[in-house]
Parts: sequence; structure tokens; C-alpha cells
Amino acid sequence: MTTTQQTRADELVEAFEMLGEWEERYRFIIDLGRELEPLDPALKTEHHRVHGCQSTVYLVPRVQPGDPPAIDFQAESDAAIVNGLIAILRRVYAGQTADEILAFDIHGLLKRLGLDEHLSPTRRNGLYEMVKRIHSIAHRAKQERGGGNGEA
Repeated sequence: MTTTQQTRADELVEAFEMLGEWEERYRFIIDLGRELEPLDPALKTEHHRVHGCQSTVYLVPRVQPGDPPAIDFQAESDAAIVNGLIAILRRVYAGQTADEILAFDIHGLLKRLGLDEHLSPTRRNGLYEMVKRIHSIAHRAKQERGGGNGEA
């Protein structure tokens, strides 16, 4: 885990704590999702689909050159709240190395944010499926160690 990841995580927790009520927190999550860049429709393929989510989610990884390579991803859902969850994941994972992604305590962050208790079971399952996909991308990038076309 990097200082950047921890700083971003702490900023999210601080923002959540300032909001108070969960209705406000849900609106904040939805607002975060509105900041996502739309995914190119050509990338909305079965290969990029995250299964296990209540809504439809596409996650497209990008492995950026370097030693070690950094991982980024673009993702989109047909549900506003899920786009917000994607934005949260991007804040702590985007631009990090595979080792940093795998070392980051995402479950601890989600607990600190209260998402482990305040998401419906199906939304929570979908969130964890996105995390599993990102971890899978990181494991694959570690194995390939930056070789290839930039997509994991």
C-alpha cells in the first residue's frame, strides 16, 4: 500500500463522516459515479463484463508500462450507485502497481466507509466481484511483469 492509497482512502472516510446520514452518503456515492468517463460502447463486451453484480458492469483494465507496471481501469455500470462504487475503487486502485493493489486493505476501507453494512447483499456481492476482478488483473500483471499489449 502506498501513501497515496492511504491518503485517498482517508479522504473518502473523512468525506463520509462529514456527511452523516446514509441518504446523504448515497447521494455522495452517486455524485462520485457521475465523474466517471463513459466507457466506449465497443468495450462493453462479455469479456469485460463483471459477473455476480446485480446490475451490468463492464471493467476494462489497462496495464501501463513501467518497472513495475501500473494498473488502471475504466469501468461503467447501468446503475448510478454502482458507478459511484466504481469511482471509489478507482480512487484507491488506479495508477498503482500490482503489489500495491494486492497489499491494500480494501475490505478494511469498505468497513470504515460503512459499505459492508449499508449496501444491499446483492450490491455488496457485486462490489466484491469487482474487487476480485481487479485483484485478478493485478495477479496477472505480476505474472506477465509488464510484457504485452497494455491490456490485462
